[in-house]
Amino acid sequence: MTTDWQAWHRAYADPGSPLSRRLGLVRQEIGRWLDERPGEALTVVSACAVQGHDLIGALAGRADAARVRATLLEYDPDNVAAARAAAAGLPDVTVRRADAGKLASYVGAVPADLVLMVGVFGNISDSDVRRTVHALPQLCAPDATVVWTRSRAAPDRTPALRRWLREAGLRERAFHAPPDVLFSVGVHRLTGSPRPLDPTGDLFHFVR
Repeated sequence: MTTDWQAWHRAYADPGSPLSRRLGLVRQEIGRWLDERPGEALTVVSACAVQGHDLIGALAGRADAARVRATLLEYDPDNVAAARAAAAGLPDVTVRRADAGKLASYVGAVPADLVLMVGVFGNISDSDVRRTVHALPQLCAPDATVVWTRSRAAPDRTPALRRWLREAGLRERAFHAPPDVLFSVGVHRLTGSPRPLDPTGDLFHFVR
């Protein structure tokens, strides 16, 4: 059974839903990242960006939005259309219809100063999560930040995920795990060395 992503997005209409609360935390972290790097021209890539609510919403209304060049990767054509409409006022935000599970999709979009892996790790196998995490230095510019999300539903895989991130050379900046919901939001910064992109490989395949 595959997920109806259009129906899934309706939860955003409820400001108290876990999805809306998660979105708020991700936007908060994007805003904090922008504030920590004032005046810099910055590059963002978002994997499986769906309708771009996180990045586009974080940029909306910011006077410095024009210094951000972003590429949103999304495969579902309806989500692509919705994201492009939402980004109409942000000329340096590109929504690319592409499979974010393939490294070739990132050509021209990386290295990025911010890598968004929101809604990815909970929809792929553990082996694909580990493969993707260890490939993150290929997507990152020096000192890049990675924002990710993952459910803590049993069996909670976030401890393993956080360990894999450390092994990949990323240091934890924040880990949000509200006690009354199952989602988590993590923020890591690359302290190791970036690696050149090898566009021949795969990162993951969705299992939902």
